[in-house]
Amino acid sequence: MNRLYERYKKEIVPELQKELGLKNVMMVPRLEKIVINSGVGEATQNIKVLDKVVEELAAISGQKPAIRRARKSIASFRLRAGQPVGAVVTLRGQRMYEFMDRFVSIVVPRIKDFRGMSPKSFDNRGNYTIALKDQLVFPEIVYSKVEKAKGMGITFVTSAKTNAVALSLLKHLGIPYR
Repeated sequence: MNRLYERYKKEIVPELQKELGLKNVMMVPRLEKIVINSGVGEATQNIKVLDKVVEELAAISGQKPAIRRARKSIASFRLRAGQPVGAVVTLRGQRMYEFMDRFVSIVVPRIKDFRGMSPKSFDNRGNYTIALKDQLVFPEIVYSKVEKAKGMGITFVTSAKTNAVALSLLKHLGIPYR
């Protein structure tokens, strides 16, 4: 069992139940999945760039990423339908809690000029997205092997219906907000 999951079950669920005034334990919001997404526009010219991104996402998440392809052709971007343009990993269950624990305790303190996450990055359905400028904040990435810093988006999908409830859940899970 993961330490964050244990803490969620023993401490966070009762706290949220009391804080939100919920009668049933099953009504307490939970983290459903974490989606890590990295778009690589350069992959249209050089496909080797995408291989490196896939390798790095696999190291970060502990799971093999799925390659995303362009849905339609865009001539001005030199993009054809079906051409690989990014990679995505969806984490659930124990891997999700392990990633969340590492993200909060190791990655967030390593972010340069960090003053807290913005509470404005919610999508009005209880999901929160963080954009990272480079992958070097993850300890799994070897600095000497990185040719170019590539950003990524990390989306925390919760079962919360509103932003306020999701914010409360993510605060309890350890994400520091401004």
